[in-house]
Amino acid sequence: MDQPAGGNPLVLVVACALIDPDGRVLIARRPEGKHMAGLWEFPGGKVEKQEIPEDALVRELKEELGIEVCKPCLAPLSFASHAYEDFHLLMPLFATRRWEGVISPAEGQSIRWVRPSRLRDYPMPPADEPLIAHLQDMI
Repeated sequence: MDQPAGGNPLVLVVACALIDPDGRVLIARRPEGKHMAGLWEFPGGKVEKQEIPEDALVRELKEELGIEVCKPCLAPLSFASHAYEDFHLLMPLFATRRWEGVISPAEGQSIRWVRPSRLRDYPMPPADEPLIAHLQDMI
């Protein structure tokens, strides 16, 4: 982790809006025991050292949901930059409508397919909330 000027470590995570043929977006509930447990989020995770965001997202979607996504199918949509109390999060958001396999949550998390207009009905981490408007505009 790098140290930004504010003094807190910079954490790079990546997220994906999986969009089904009906225009719904997949969100997952953070499992118990994790930071911000119980909140809903877009699937993804931390970018490892020497990893680019697209590779991290392909890896995370396979690990978390058991699906294969090819990098050319990931469209950059937006990003979030949010200062939490003990770290600063930078999160690129990608969107895709194509993947292979059946979505199967590997970490015991609940998942939901939600219309973009209903995303605000689900409590999300502060960094995820600004991304909702971009999804509503796109879909």
